[in-house]
Amino acid sequence: MAISPPPFFQRLINKFSDSRDFTISIALHAILVAVFGGTVLFQAVKEPPDFEGGEGGFVEASADNNPPQPQQAQPQQTTFNVATAPQPTSTSQLNTITTTAVNPLNFSMQQTIVAPMNTSPTAPSQTAVAPPTTNMSADGMTAGAAASIKAFTGGWGKGSGSGTGTRSREFEFTAYIGQYSGGNWNSTVRVVRNKIVTGSLPNLLYLMTEWSKEKIKTNYKNVEAIRLDSDKIFTIKPPFIFLTGTRDFKLTDKEVENLRKYVRMGGCIWGDSSLPGLRSRFDLAFRREMKRVIPDVDKDFEPLPANHPIFTKAYFSDIKGVPPGLNFYQVPIMALKIYGEIAILYTANDYGDMWQVGLNRQGQIDLRTDKNGQFVAINPMIYQNREVYLRNITPKSLDVSFRFGTNVVIHLLTRWEDKVRTAPTL
Repeated sequence: MAISPPPFFQRLINKFSDSRDFTISIALHAILVAVFGGTVLFQAVKEPPDFEGGEGGFVEASADNNPPQPQQAQPQQTTFNVATAPQPTSTSQLNTITTTAVNPLNFSMQQTIVAPMNTSPTAPSQTAVAPPTTNMSADGMTAGAAASIKAFTGGWGKGSGSGTGTRSREFEFTAYIGQYSGGNWNSTVRVVRNKIVTGSLPNLLYLMTEWSKEKIKTNYKNVEAIRLDSDKIFTIKPPFIFLTGTRDFKLTDKEVENLRKYVRMGGCIWGDSSLPGLRSRFDLAFRREMKRVIPDVDKDFEPLPANHPIFTKAYFSDIKGVPPGLNFYQVPIMALKIYGEIAILYTANDYGDMWQVGLNRQGQIDLRTDKNGQFVAINPMIYQNREVYLRNITPKSLDVSFRFGTNVVIHLLTRWEDKVRTAPTL
């Protein structure tokens, strides 16, 4: 007797058996499995290494992604052959680097990598460039200025020299007292019929001639006054013009123009106040007017230091500093300079009035008189009051002041020699 299936399964089988669509679906699935069952529709994509370059480039990969080495192959030691790089010419070349290792990461650079030269405009140049040459000295003296100064000052000293060894040299010049507009330019000299017969400058120049045994020819008997607005200044070429006085004064435009040209050609204005000390009327006027002559705002009167050649390379080496002047005033010697040399010298200690009492060669007060009974080398008023109103007038103090004056004059005669010798040439 046959066992009947459960009623539920029997009903399900009967249902599908009666379905035409089910039969067709089963047949189609069987055919598809038979035809395409061995075909792989998609392949897994292998992830590339982190960095990859083209041919001749560099390849870097993580060590974790490297494939395992074959078990039967023994890896060889990696060696690199690097040729010595040649010296660069216009371009730099990097030589080929190769390796003989058995490794999937082996690479060979068969092409030469050419590194172009840096053409950036800011790249430093390898060629040393010489600094531009200028026809000018460190003090700003041009070749033209040096030639002009040499022509103006060349006739004062004979023989070669640089300001030192002056005792063996000869000099010849004529000095002048400046006659300016206004004021009392003749306060330290005696003038007879428009001729200077005695006083400060004649006494100084006389002693210079005597002390040097006439190696220094000063023409002391021919000291003259010269108008500051006269073009005669540029033909007679005085080494210095002596300006003095006790009053206020104001130079004319022509006088200023002449003096400016004169000092730039190598001359010197020597101002000596006839009222000792600072803040006198002459002191204020002289400083003011000289700033018109040299109007450079960067220049002003400066004291001469203790190592200035007037003190260290002097004709009389025993004079080491500024000597006391009239009434013992001892203000520093001051100057305005051009090209590093004295153009305007200022002594505010009134040496000029001291020099109105002359000395003879023996260092004694010169009491000579002329045929009319007049003193040849003495201002009687100053001499008679030398112990009353006017102090520091003794043979010793006068001797020191005259020696100091000689040192100043010799320096003014020689101060340009070294400068123009080493100056640029045209």
